[in-house]
Amino acid sequence: MAQFFSIHPDNPQLRLIRQAAAIIRAGGVIAYPTDSCYALGGQLGDKNVMTRIRAIRQVGENHHFTLMCRDLAEISRYAKFDNREHRLLKASTPGSYTFIFQATREVPRRLLHAKRNTIGVRIPDHPVVQALLAELNEPLLSSTLILPGDELPLNDAEEIRARLQHHVELVLDGGACGLEMSTVVDLTGDTPEVIRQGKGSLEPFGKMHG
Repeated sequence: MAQFFSIHPDNPQLRLIRQAAAIIRAGGVIAYPTDSCYALGGQLGDKNVMTRIRAIRQVGENHHFTLMCRDLAEISRYAKFDNREHRLLKASTPGSYTFIFQATREVPRRLLHAKRNTIGVRIPDHPVVQALLAELNEPLLSSTLILPGDELPLNDAEEIRARLQHHVELVLDGGACGLEMSTVVDLTGDTPEVIRQGKGSLEPFGKMHG
C-alpha cells in the first residue's frame, strides 16, 4: 500500500524529502512531480526497480530510461559528450529536456537501450526533485508516469494513488505539474535530432532535424 506525502512544490519539507530518499534507498518505487509531468522513480543500482517500472508501464527493453541528475558534472559521469554538446546542455539545463547520449561504463548495462547502448539524462527544474537528488547524492532512475492505454501522463496525485497504490511505495503529491512530457533530443549523431517534441523549446538547438 503506497504512502502518500503532500509536499510543498516550491519549498519541499526536508523531513518528507528524507523519508522519500529512505524509501528509494530501501528499493521502493515512487511517483513524483517534475517540471514537465509526474514520473516514476527508483534507485539507479536496484535491478528490481527497473523491472517493476517496466511492468507498470508495460514497456520492453528498447524503452529509454532517464537518469535524473543534479548538474552537468553528474551527467558527465554517465554520458559521453564533447565541448559542443556541453555548451548545448549548459544553455538548456535545468529544464524540460531529456538528452540521449552514449553511456559511460558507470551506467549498469541493464539500463541501456538494448541495441544502441544509450541512456537518457535530464536535469529537472523542479524544487522537489532537486531536493530529492541532493538528499540521494546520486541520479534517480526515472520514467514518465503514463500508464498502458492512457494517452496522457497522470497529473492528479489522488488518481495516481488510486491507480498505483499496490504498485508503488510512495506518491509524492506536489500538486498538478502539467501533462506535457519533456522534449527528447538525441545528441549521439553529428546534429541534434528531436525524438519527441514536448515542453522544452527547440530554440537552444537552432536548426534541428526531427
